[in-house]
Amino acid sequence: MVEAFTDGACKGNPGPGGWGVLLREAGGERELCGGEALTTNNRMEMTAVIQALAALPEGSAVRLHTDSQYVQKGITEWIHAWKRRGWKTADNKPVKNAELWRQMDALAARHRVEWVWVKGHAGHDGNERADRLANRGVATAARG
Repeated sequence: MVEAFTDGACKGNPGPGGWGVLLREAGGERELCGGEALTTNNRMEMTAVIQALAALPEGSAVRLHTDSQYVQKGITEWIHAWKRRGWKTADNKPVKNAELWRQMDALAARHRVEWVWVKGHAGHDGNERADRLANRGVATAARG
């Protein structure tokens, strides 16, 4: 079982943003991070998950921890209705970040994922480390 901790950050919304991932598996750890010059917090939360899932070999069992209810509820609850409605919301508007939801959904289908929501900034070690990585990504993006 891979334990994945993901987080996104943004200075301004929109503004420079970053994403961070901590992967723990078989006694080892791997850190990933990156950023974008102009983005939103939700996009960075989603990008962190996408990067975590893309970094794993196909068929991995992964417990993915996120402090984003937008991500956790989106991928486990809302996405089913969005797909049925052709990527429209209940009030018939286009789903925001649909391209990222599609990418996340496709990557999640390649693995056995348990989605876990954790409270952010509450002292959870994996989440705190992912947050530091996301902020490193923001700093890199802000420098250009």
